[in-house]
Amino acid sequence: MTEVLVAVGTFVLMEPLTALIHRFVFHGFGMGWHRSHHDPPKTVWEANDLFPVVFSLATIALLSIGVWVGGRSVLVPLGIGITAYGATYLVVHDVIIHRRLRWLPIPDRVGRRLRAAHNVHHLYSREPYGFVVPVVPRELAARAAPSAKDRTRRTIRSTSGGER
Repeated sequence: MTEVLVAVGTFVLMEPLTALIHRFVFHGFGMGWHRSHHDPPKTVWEANDLFPVVFSLATIALLSIGVWVGGRSVLVPLGIGITAYGATYLVVHDVIIHRRLRWLPIPDRVGRRLRAAHNVHHLYSREPYGFVVPVVPRELAARAAPSAKDRTRRTIRSTSGGER
């Protein structure tokens, strides 16, 4: 039972931790990779996609140590909570908000609030930094209100000039 509580607790704590990482790493020294996510996409993959790769490798290392090194069993439920959050992030951010799987029909009502919050972030490169439960400051929400362009849609321009 303790392992389940550690995994669930880790999952819950990942949102504020990820918001801090997004604010101070992505929008700090990691902006070289993250800028590709704020610019209009040119290809299906962007430099920002390296962040989940790095975080996945770190989580695999954490799980491996937890499994293979005696006395480190708490690392396994930590890794499970982190992995569950990563999967949730993938679905919410990449599938629902940015519609990276364009062929998958997602009803607009499912992601409307999440897309609106993320749009505020893309418009101003400020809050909200959270991914799954974003908190939008009122002042920014009012500025971004209905007239703002949706910056969350991923329209990739091909070299021939068309969109896909």
